[in-house]
Amino acid sequence: MSMNFLINAAIPSPLYFSQQLNTTNRKPIRAPLRCSTNNGEVNDLSTIPSQIELGAQDNTGVSKEEFRSSSIEREMKNNDIWRLFKEAQRNILYLNKQRLDAVEELNKTNREKQLLLEKIEQLEVEKQAGLGKGNLSIFWELLLRIDSMVLTGMINSGEASNLRKLVFDYKVSVADLFADILPEGDADLLAELRRFGSGSKKNGFHIIHICTEMDPLVSIGSLASYVTGLSGSWEQWELGIPGNKETTLKIVLKHLRFHGSIVVSGIGVTFIQPLHYSSFFNRESVYGYSDDFERFTYFSRASLDYIVKSRKQPDVLHIHNWETAIVGPLFWDIFVKQGLEGTRILLSCHNLNSLCLEHPDKLALCGLDPARLHRPDRLQDNTKTHLVNILKGGVVYSNKVVIVSSMHSKSRIIRSLSHGLESTLAIHQDKLLVAPCGFDSSTWDPSNDKFLTENYCAEDMKGKTVCKVTLQQQLGLSKDASTIVVGCIFSDVSEVFLENLKAVVRGANVRGIQFVFTGTNKLPSASRALVSFQEELKDGIVIFVDSYDDALLHLIFSGSDIILCHSFHDPVLQVALKALKYGAAPIAVTSSDIEFRHFAEFDHESTRFSRFISSTFGNISLSQALEEIKNNPLSWKRKIKDAMLQDFSWDADCNDIHISAYTAIKNL
Repeated sequence: MSMNFLINAAIPSPLYFSQQLNTTNRKPIRAPLRCSTNNGEVNDLSTIPSQIELGAQDNTGVSKEEFRSSSIEREMKNNDIWRLFKEAQRNILYLNKQRLDAVEELNKTNREKQLLLEKIEQLEVEKQAGLGKGNLSIFWELLLRIDSMVLTGMINSGEASNLRKLVFDYKVSVADLFADILPEGDADLLAELRRFGSGSKKNGFHIIHICTEMDPLVSIGSLASYVTGLSGSWEQWELGIPGNKETTLKIVLKHLRFHGSIVVSGIGVTFIQPLHYSSFFNRESVYGYSDDFERFTYFSRASLDYIVKSRKQPDVLHIHNWETAIVGPLFWDIFVKQGLEGTRILLSCHNLNSLCLEHPDKLALCGLDPARLHRPDRLQDNTKTHLVNILKGGVVYSNKVVIVSSMHSKSRIIRSLSHGLESTLAIHQDKLLVAPCGFDSSTWDPSNDKFLTENYCAEDMKGKTVCKVTLQQQLGLSKDASTIVVGCIFSDVSEVFLENLKAVVRGANVRGIQFVFTGTNKLPSASRALVSFQEELKDGIVIFVDSYDDALLHLIFSGSDIILCHSFHDPVLQVALKALKYGAAPIAVTSSDIEFRHFAEFDHESTRFSRFISSTFGNISLSQALEEIKNNPLSWKRKIKDAMLQDFSWDADCNDIHISAYTAIKNL
């Protein structure tokens, strides 16, 4: 039974006991003590001892031995009492300290609570006083608009929570930045909040990109728009190699925190000219030469030399495709100990079919050891084992690998689209990420598109009707907003594409439908084929625009109800992505996308764009789309509005995936 000691009388101190032992007046000493048990009972210990006799009692006839024995016994009893007293005193002091700490913590909590209540009251008073569009008013309105977006289904609760945190964390900044956009619709405000949030996540990274294209300087394939789109909202620096004649081949090296003397698309650009191998880039084309390995290996090595000599210490070197994949082995075998110990490598692949197979001895041209690298676990090709595979080397020697694909999941890429790299990708699958393509939302946005007759958004579609009538008038079609307009935008017309296009159109009831076909390049062969196709569509009204016009292209997206696209995965033109933004349903013509429809919706590893398409327009044909527009217009309008509210620009999923990759690499 535990006991709590309560002091009921004055207990002599040890000094007092010592003084009493030396006195000649040996009088009894009483030390009343009470003991309180857990149940509250009190034991009276005042008789322990009842009388403490100090010294010997010679006059009573008690022997000295008996007296000494009795004294020892009494002393032991006194020591036991004193020990209990000391223990009780320690317990009391400890409990008292705990009580004081608890009281202090409670007082602190109460003070904080009171300050918070006072702050809330102050904010309420200020709000009621009406501060116009001051910072506080904007702050509160932003929070209310976020709540409204949740209620209307524009965003889920998770994103709403992130946006609220963003507003609180950047209270002063958001008040200044969003004052002008508050009068706009929720869709515009949401897009701006997402862009701001995306930008806030980018702080703290020092990234260097090394690549062979950059839009608009050199735009050959999907890499150009990817590089510019991914970099557009980052402060970066580029390095280029000048090319031939009027067109300069820019080999771009982007560097955070550096501001070059030339600015392209808001990005600083600096050029590097090879002094001894100027013919490497003084050519008509960028790719397709027998010495491509030597050309791009030279540039990769020169880029690393420049970074070291300029004493740059990036967090990440971002390399692209096989052309700069050799940076991986060069970095780890030669450059990492030259001041780049904290740097890591990220490789992005846009086409796994472009590998670059070379004889191992050529690796010595850039300072690498062929014997060291011509091994199965390094650069040796998995099929042609006497050669080295440069893209494989990039995969092996990178810390993260991003495969750019809007439609396919990581597992399907490894299993079916690896082009001989299946075993390599399987071994390194933990560092693989799949990122979708995007588009430039600053140029392609119907709410602020300078080419449109009238702007519009998901919440107010009146402008789209105006744009349709303008398109019809400009192309000589009958002006009727109720007529369905089907646009088709392509960069090339192969026989396969043309046959697929014919099959899609023939399978639909096209009576009274207006078709608008246009290309992004002057294609004489395509013109002849489409004119022939135009004659076959007797029930439909077909217009073929045999010239590229940027303004007309924007007008076709805005004036069409449906856009026939070559493929949902369109990294060059991004037709499907732009169609969704402009309120036109993308319908794929390519047969591979038709096959995709059967399994994409069940693949949880696929991109958000892939999942969205598979659940909406990816599972319907042109015929089904036309029928739904005619027979179920309300359902169709809801689909279109939902599509317009999605963000598939470069600033959305693609950017987020790269940020996560950069973060993971930086933390290695």
